[in-house]
Amino acid sequence: MDFLMSGLAACGACLFTNPLEVVKTRMQLQGELRAPGTYQRHYRNVFHAFITIGKVDGLAALQKGLAPALLYQFLMNGIRLGTYGLVEAGGYLHTTEGTLSPVRSAAAGALAGVMGAYLGSPIYMGMFQALTKIGQKHGLVGLWRGALGGLPRVIVGSSTQLCTFSSTKDLMTQWEIFPPQSWKVALAAAMVSGIAVVLAMTPFDVVSTRLYNQPTDAQGKGLMYRGLLDALLQTARTEGIFGMYKGIGASYFRLGPHTILSLFFWDQLRTVYYTYTK
Repeated sequence: MDFLMSGLAACGACLFTNPLEVVKTRMQLQGELRAPGTYQRHYRNVFHAFITIGKVDGLAALQKGLAPALLYQFLMNGIRLGTYGLVEAGGYLHTTEGTLSPVRSAAAGALAGVMGAYLGSPIYMGMFQALTKIGQKHGLVGLWRGALGGLPRVIVGSSTQLCTFSSTKDLMTQWEIFPPQSWKVALAAAMVSGIAVVLAMTPFDVVSTRLYNQPTDAQGKGLMYRGLLDALLQTARTEGIFGMYKGIGASYFRLGPHTILSLFFWDQLRTVYYTYTK
């Protein structure tokens, strides 16, 4: 049941944040491996990107890829949050004194993130016909092309997100900022987690997006980057350190709300479930 509630919470958040994912991806890909000032900027900022995409491609383009995004969120975050929830319910995140251990929380978040991301990677690559084409062209291994490049991003992001969320909830409960069992505790903790995860994930998010979208040769080998480290170095060398944070505004407007909504929905679904099944 933990996995089902986790998947539903992530899908609920995805309905609201998928347009931001579309905008973020387009902003991260513009001017790829080109020095600043040497290419035309189609999107000046997040809001300009929304308007431009809506005018040029139509409003439906802002929900492009919604079906595979929902499937990916249900699978990836269903496994990730569900695994973390089981570990938390089992008491493994607390010390013998009963206090939350940030180290254990971060480790559990990282491990859960790896499991969810790796199993969900083929869905990230595409859906149904796309999966078939990728499988025929690159073989079964091709369905996980770029997955290793995405794992560091997920490890950092998942550990930061879940550790920050659990730690903030624990502190707010101890300080009695809100009434016991109040939904405001989960909402405030999710907001703090949203800021932390954007700062930690954006450089890996940029590289992960580029690894997935780079052209390949007949053997499925990337033509632009040899791997994660090469992509990081090329981006930093060509576009500067700010190239690593390209699209951070879009990343915040997407990851921030998605983190807040998914963690809040997840926490409330679990609270209702455990209240009525006791």
